[in-house]
Amino acid sequence: MKATIDKIENGKARLLIRPQEKEDFFLPLSELPEAAEEGSILEINFKLKEDEKKAAEKRVGSLLDKLKKKNS
Repeated sequence: MKATIDKIENGKARLLIRPQEKEDFFLPLSELPEAAEEGSILEINFKLKEDEKKAAEKRVGSLLDKLKKKNS
């Protein structure tokens, strides 16, 4: 996926998804390359993190168990 940095304000960048540039999303500047500026085109890649997903599911399950016990 590619995105164009449309605007940078208050430490956040508004990115437009290419090529149509009709959908947008925001990211903190700290997550972008140092030289990124308005008009820059970025290539964005996603990677599934199954180990982190499993850890989060375990943590949420534990919290749900505690809530169920508390309400019993």
